[in-house]
Amino acid sequence: MSVIEGAARPHREQRQERRAELSAFLKACRARVRPEDVGLPPGPRRRTPGLRREEVAQLAGVGVTWYTWLEQGRPINASEQVLAAVARTLRLDTAERDHLFRLAEVRTPQDGPASPTLDRTSQVILDALSPLPAAICNGRFDILLHNAAYDALFPGATRPRGPGGRRNSMWCAFTVPDCCNPFLNRDAELPRMVGVLRGGYGRHVGEPAWEEFLRDLCEASPAFRELWARQEVAPPRNARKVFRHAAVGELRFEASYLTIPAAPECYLVVYTPESALDRERMERLVAGERVPPVDHVH
Repeated sequence: MSVIEGAARPHREQRQERRAELSAFLKACRARVRPEDVGLPPGPRRRTPGLRREEVAQLAGVGVTWYTWLEQGRPINASEQVLAAVARTLRLDTAERDHLFRLAEVRTPQDGPASPTLDRTSQVILDALSPLPAAICNGRFDILLHNAAYDALFPGATRPRGPGGRRNSMWCAFTVPDCCNPFLNRDAELPRMVGVLRGGYGRHVGEPAWEEFLRDLCEASPAFRELWARQEVAPPRNARKVFRHAAVGELRFEASYLTIPAAPECYLVVYTPESALDRERMERLVAGERVPPVDHVH
Protein backbone atom coordinates (compact mmCIF):
# COMPACT_ATOMS: atom_id res chain seq x y z
CA MET A 1 0.00 0.00 0.00
CA SER A 2 1.40 3.41 -0.97
CA VAL A 3 1.73 6.36 1.39
CA ILE A 4 -1.03 8.15 -0.52
CA GLU A 5 -3.37 5.17 -0.19
CA GLY A 6 -2.62 4.93 3.53
CA ALA A 7 -3.43 8.61 4.06
CA ALA A 8 -6.63 8.35 2.02
CA ARG A 9 -8.06 5.42 3.97
CA PRO A 10 -8.92 7.39 7.17
CA HIS A 11 -10.56 10.07 5.02
CA ARG A 12 -12.67 7.44 3.23
CA GLU A 13 -13.68 5.89 6.53
CA GLN A 14 -14.64 9.30 7.91
CA ARG A 15 -16.83 9.98 4.89
CA GLN A 16 -18.50 6.59 5.30
CA GLU A 17 -19.28 7.38 8.93
CA ARG A 18 -20.65 10.77 7.93
CA ARG A 19 -22.90 9.13 5.36
CA ALA A 20 -24.15 6.61 7.91
CA GLU A 21 -24.98 9.48 10.27
CA LEU A 22 -26.76 11.29 7.42
CA SER A 23 -28.83 8.17 6.74
CA ALA A 24 -29.85 7.77 10.38
CA PHE A 25 -30.70 11.47 10.70
CA LEU A 26 -32.90 11.57 7.58
CA LYS A 27 -34.79 8.44 8.62
CA ALA A 28 -35.44 9.88 12.08
CA CYS A 29 -36.63 13.21 10.65
CA ARG A 30 -38.91 11.50 8.11
CA ALA A 31 -40.48 9.39 10.86
CA ARG A 32 -41.38 12.53 12.84
CA VAL A 33 -43.44 14.15 10.03
CA ARG A 34 -47.05 13.01 9.77
CA PRO A 35 -48.74 13.04 6.34
CA GLU A 36 -51.36 15.51 7.60
CA ASP A 37 -48.54 17.88 8.66
CA VAL A 38 -47.68 18.43 4.99
CA GLY A 39 -51.17 18.33 3.50
CA LEU A 40 -51.32 14.63 2.62
CA PRO A 41 -54.16 12.29 3.59
CA PRO A 42 -53.28 9.69 6.21
CA GLY A 43 -53.94 6.99 3.63
CA PRO A 44 -53.94 3.25 4.24
CA ARG A 45 -52.26 1.62 7.18
CA ARG A 46 -48.54 2.41 7.27
CA ARG A 47 -45.87 -0.01 8.41
CA THR A 48 -43.79 2.79 9.94
CA PRO A 49 -44.65 6.26 11.31
CA GLY A 50 -44.09 9.39 9.28
CA LEU A 51 -43.73 9.99 5.58
CA ARG A 52 -42.72 7.45 2.97
CA ARG A 53 -39.58 8.07 0.93
CA GLU A 54 -41.58 8.61 -2.24
CA GLU A 55 -43.70 11.23 -0.46
CA VAL A 56 -40.61 13.15 0.66
CA ALA A 57 -39.24 13.02 -2.88
CA GLN A 58 -42.53 14.23 -4.37
CA LEU A 59 -42.92 17.10 -1.93
CA ALA A 60 -39.28 18.17 -2.32
CA GLY A 61 -39.42 17.97 -6.13
CA VAL A 62 -36.62 15.40 -6.43
CA GLY A 63 -36.43 11.93 -7.89
CA VAL A 64 -37.45 8.99 -5.73
CA THR A 65 -34.26 7.13 -6.59
CA TRP A 66 -32.09 10.15 -5.79
CA TYR A 67 -33.74 10.67 -2.39
CA THR A 68 -33.56 6.96 -1.61
CA TRP A 69 -29.84 6.98 -2.34
CA LEU A 70 -29.40 10.11 -0.21
CA GLU A 71 -31.17 8.47 2.72
CA GLN A 72 -29.18 5.29 2.23
CA GLY A 73 -25.98 7.29 2.57
CA ARG A 74 -24.74 6.60 -0.94
CA PRO A 75 -21.97 8.88 -2.27
CA ILE A 76 -24.10 11.17 -4.43
CA ASN A 77 -23.80 14.88 -5.11
CA ALA A 78 -26.34 17.21 -3.53
CA SER A 79 -26.74 20.90 -4.25
CA GLU A 80 -27.66 23.56 -1.72
CA GLN A 81 -31.00 24.15 -3.45
CA VAL A 82 -32.01 20.49 -3.44
CA LEU A 83 -31.00 19.94 0.18
CA ALA A 84 -32.92 23.06 1.15
CA ALA A 85 -36.03 21.58 -0.48
CA VAL A 86 -35.57 18.34 1.47
CA ALA A 87 -35.11 20.34 4.68
CA ARG A 88 -38.34 22.26 4.06
CA THR A 89 -40.25 19.06 3.35
CA LEU A 90 -39.00 17.47 6.57
CA ARG A 91 -39.90 20.68 8.46
CA LEU A 92 -36.37 21.11 9.80
CA ASP A 93 -35.56 24.14 11.90
CA THR A 94 -32.37 26.17 11.36
CA ALA A 95 -30.17 23.99 13.56
CA GLU A 96 -31.45 20.77 11.97
CA ARG A 97 -31.05 22.23 8.47
CA ASP A 98 -27.43 23.20 9.13
CA HIS A 99 -26.82 19.72 10.54
CA LEU A 100 -28.20 18.15 7.36
CA PHE A 101 -25.97 20.34 5.19
CA ARG A 102 -22.86 19.44 7.14
CA LEU A 103 -23.58 15.72 7.03
CA ALA A 104 -24.11 15.97 3.28
CA GLU A 105 -20.84 17.94 3.03
CA VAL A 106 -22.50 21.02 1.60
CA ARG A 107 -21.01 24.14 3.12
CA THR A 108 -23.29 26.64 4.87
CA PRO A 109 -22.58 30.35 5.49
CA GLN A 110 -22.24 29.62 9.21
CA ASP A 111 -19.35 27.21 8.69
CA GLY A 112 -15.94 28.56 9.56
CA PRO A 113 -12.47 27.40 10.53
CA ALA A 114 -12.52 24.55 13.04
CA SER A 115 -9.33 25.25 14.98
CA PRO A 116 -10.00 27.32 18.11
CA THR A 117 -7.67 30.19 18.95
CA LEU A 118 -7.82 31.48 22.54
CA ASP A 119 -5.36 34.22 23.40
CA ARG A 120 -3.98 35.08 26.85
CA THR A 121 -6.68 37.69 27.49
CA SER A 122 -9.40 35.02 27.61
CA GLN A 123 -8.49 33.99 31.15
CA VAL A 124 -8.24 37.64 32.23
CA ILE A 125 -11.79 38.22 31.02
CA LEU A 126 -13.06 35.12 32.79
CA ASP A 127 -11.43 36.13 36.07
CA ALA A 128 -12.89 39.64 35.82
CA LEU A 129 -16.41 38.19 35.62
CA SER A 130 -16.21 36.64 39.11
CA PRO A 131 -18.36 36.12 41.19
CA LEU A 132 -20.33 35.17 38.09
CA PRO A 133 -19.36 31.61 37.13
CA ALA A 134 -17.96 31.61 33.60
CA ALA A 135 -16.13 29.21 31.30
CA ILE A 136 -15.05 28.80 27.69
CA CYS A 137 -16.12 25.49 26.15
CA ASN A 138 -16.07 23.87 22.73
CA GLY A 139 -18.83 22.13 20.80
CA ARG A 140 -18.13 18.87 22.63
CA PHE A 141 -18.74 20.61 26.01
CA ASP A 142 -15.06 20.29 26.96
CA ILE A 143 -14.14 22.98 29.49
CA LEU A 144 -11.13 24.79 28.00
CA LEU A 145 -10.86 27.65 30.51
CA HIS A 146 -12.87 28.67 33.56
CA ASN A 147 -12.79 31.08 36.49
CA ALA A 148 -12.72 30.36 40.21
CA ALA A 149 -16.48 30.90 40.56
CA TYR A 150 -17.22 28.23 37.94
CA ASP A 151 -14.84 25.85 39.68
CA ALA A 152 -16.51 26.45 43.05
CA LEU A 153 -19.97 25.83 41.59
CA PHE A 154 -19.22 22.90 39.27
CA PRO A 155 -16.14 21.04 40.56
CA GLY A 156 -17.42 17.74 39.23
CA ALA A 157 -16.80 19.09 35.74
CA THR A 158 -13.59 21.04 36.32
CA ARG A 159 -11.93 18.50 38.64
CA PRO A 160 -13.14 15.10 37.47
CA ARG A 161 -12.28 12.03 39.51
CA GLY A 162 -11.36 8.53 38.44
CA PRO A 163 -9.49 7.23 35.41
CA GLY A 164 -12.41 7.88 33.07
CA GLY A 165 -13.19 11.41 34.25
CA ARG A 166 -13.18 14.35 31.87
CA ARG A 167 -13.17 18.13 32.18
CA ASN A 168 -16.50 18.22 30.43
CA SER A 169 -19.87 19.51 31.67
CA MET A 170 -21.86 16.98 29.61
CA TRP A 171 -19.84 14.11 31.06
CA CYS A 172 -20.41 15.36 34.61
CA ALA A 173 -24.14 15.88 34.07
CA PHE A 174 -24.66 12.32 32.85
CA THR A 175 -22.16 10.27 34.85
CA VAL A 176 -22.03 11.75 38.35
CA PRO A 177 -24.62 10.00 40.59
CA ASP A 178 -27.78 11.95 41.42
CA CYS A 179 -26.83 12.24 45.09
CA CYS A 180 -23.56 13.96 44.20
CA ASN A 181 -24.49 15.78 41.01
CA PRO A 182 -24.53 19.58 41.50
CA PHE A 183 -26.67 20.08 38.37
CA LEU A 184 -30.31 19.67 39.43
CA ASN A 185 -32.71 20.45 36.55
CA ARG A 186 -31.23 17.81 34.28
CA ASP A 187 -34.57 16.39 33.11
CA ALA A 188 -35.37 19.73 31.47
CA GLU A 189 -31.90 20.62 30.25
CA LEU A 190 -30.18 17.39 29.20
CA PRO A 191 -32.31 16.74 26.07
CA ARG A 192 -31.51 20.27 24.88
CA MET A 193 -27.80 19.85 25.61
CA VAL A 194 -27.69 16.57 23.71
CA GLY A 195 -29.44 18.28 20.79
CA VAL A 196 -26.77 21.00 20.78
CA LEU A 197 -24.07 18.31 20.91
CA ARG A 198 -25.66 16.56 17.92
CA GLY A 199 -25.47 19.81 15.95
CA GLY A 200 -21.78 20.16 16.76
CA TYR A 201 -21.13 16.53 15.89
CA GLY A 202 -22.25 17.18 12.32
CA ARG A 203 -18.97 19.02 11.72
CA HIS A 204 -16.84 16.23 13.17
CA VAL A 205 -18.36 12.88 12.17
CA GLY A 206 -15.60 10.29 12.02
CA GLU A 207 -13.02 12.33 13.93
CA PRO A 208 -11.33 10.07 16.52
CA ALA A 209 -11.68 12.47 19.48
CA TRP A 210 -15.41 12.93 18.90
CA GLU A 211 -16.10 9.28 18.19
CA GLU A 212 -14.21 8.20 21.31
CA PHE A 213 -16.09 10.70 23.48
CA LEU A 214 -19.49 9.61 22.19
CA ARG A 215 -18.65 5.92 22.47
CA ASP A 216 -17.40 6.31 26.04
CA LEU A 217 -20.38 8.41 27.13
CA CYS A 218 -22.85 5.97 25.57
CA GLU A 219 -21.17 3.17 27.52
CA ALA A 220 -21.09 5.18 30.75
CA SER A 221 -24.67 6.50 30.64
CA PRO A 222 -27.80 4.66 29.42
CA ALA A 223 -29.67 7.97 29.69
CA PHE A 224 -27.28 9.64 27.26
CA ARG A 225 -27.42 6.65 24.94
CA GLU A 226 -31.23 6.91 24.79
CA LEU A 227 -31.22 10.67 24.12
CA TRP A 228 -28.46 10.37 21.52
CA ALA A 229 -30.43 7.74 19.60
CA ARG A 230 -33.28 10.22 19.06
CA GLN A 231 -31.29 12.11 16.41
CA GLU A 232 -32.63 15.43 17.70
CA VAL A 233 -30.78 18.67 16.94
CA ALA A 234 -31.14 21.88 18.95
CA PRO A 235 -29.62 25.36 18.60
CA PRO A 236 -27.63 26.90 21.46
CA ARG A 237 -29.79 29.26 23.51
CA ASN A 238 -29.92 30.83 26.94
CA ALA A 239 -31.15 28.41 29.57
CA ARG A 240 -32.10 28.17 33.24
CA LYS A 241 -29.64 26.17 35.35
CA VAL A 242 -30.24 25.02 38.91
CA PHE A 243 -27.33 23.86 41.08
CA ARG A 244 -26.91 22.79 44.68
CA HIS A 245 -23.92 23.07 46.97
CA ALA A 246 -23.54 21.72 50.50
CA ALA A 247 -22.18 25.07 51.69
CA VAL A 248 -24.98 27.37 50.48
CA GLY A 249 -27.90 25.26 49.23
CA GLU A 250 -29.62 25.70 45.86
CA LEU A 251 -28.57 28.36 43.36
CA ARG A 252 -30.50 29.37 40.24
CA PHE A 253 -28.91 30.99 37.20
CA GLU A 254 -29.61 32.18 33.70
CA ALA A 255 -26.89 30.71 31.48
CA SER A 256 -25.92 33.01 28.60
CA TYR A 257 -23.89 31.70 25.66
CA LEU A 258 -21.68 34.14 23.75
CA THR A 259 -19.78 33.39 20.55
CA ILE A 260 -16.05 33.96 20.13
CA PRO A 261 -15.14 35.17 16.60
CA ALA A 262 -11.53 33.98 16.88
CA ALA A 263 -12.74 30.50 17.84
CA PRO A 264 -16.04 29.88 15.99
CA GLU A 265 -16.66 26.46 17.53
CA CYS A 266 -16.11 27.71 21.07
CA TYR A 267 -18.39 29.78 23.27
CA LEU A 268 -18.29 31.73 26.51
CA VAL A 269 -20.94 30.68 29.01
CA VAL A 270 -21.76 33.04 31.89
CA TYR A 271 -24.11 32.14 34.75
CA THR A 272 -26.09 35.16 36.02
CA PRO A 273 -27.86 34.64 39.39
CA GLU A 274 -31.63 34.70 39.13
CA SER A 275 -32.22 36.65 42.35
CA ALA A 276 -30.42 38.71 44.97
CA LEU A 277 -30.41 35.64 47.23
CA ASP A 278 -28.76 33.53 44.53
CA ARG A 279 -26.11 36.20 44.00
CA GLU A 280 -25.47 36.48 47.74
CA ARG A 281 -25.05 32.71 47.98
CA MET A 282 -22.67 32.69 45.02
CA GLU A 283 -20.59 35.48 46.54
CA ARG A 284 -20.36 33.51 49.81
CA LEU A 285 -19.29 30.43 47.89
CA VAL A 286 -16.51 32.28 46.07
CA ALA A 287 -15.30 34.18 49.14
CA GLY A 288 -15.38 31.24 51.55
CA GLU A 289 -13.17 28.24 51.93
CA ARG A 290 -13.42 25.46 49.38
CA VAL A 291 -16.19 23.42 50.96
CA PRO A 292 -16.98 20.12 49.17
CA PRO A 293 -20.17 20.45 47.12
CA VAL A 294 -21.69 17.37 48.77
CA ASP A 295 -21.68 16.18 52.35
CA HIS A 296 -20.57 12.60 51.70
CA VAL A 297 -18.20 10.53 49.57
CA HIS A 298 -18.58 7.19 47.83
